Amino acid sequence: MVAECEQPGMSVSLVARRHGISASLLFRWKKLMKDGGMSAIESGDEVVSASEVKALNKKVRELERMLGRKTMEAEILREALEVAQSKKLISRMPLLPPDDTL
Repeated sequence: MVAECEQPGMSVSLVARRHGISASLLFRWKKLMKDGGMSAIESGDEVVSASEVKALNKKVRELERMLGRKTMEAEILREALEVAQSKKLISRMPLLPPDDTL
């Protein structure tokens, strides 16, 4: 509703009447939104749009899924290596004498 007030030809009173709320409430919301933006700017925080936040959250979820998949693959490979070494299918260190001769 606050954004609607900013549209050309719109006023706080008109928007408030359309939505059935008090104009003073909408004026308060408008002030709070402006003050919140100013405090973010004063604190040095970067102000970003909601769509950008949504896109970034989607990217984080995608990266977390990829990380989980890679972690699982690494664990499977680690277990396969342990099984292979235990069955002596893969030698520990080629060209080195066995541990008991050191």
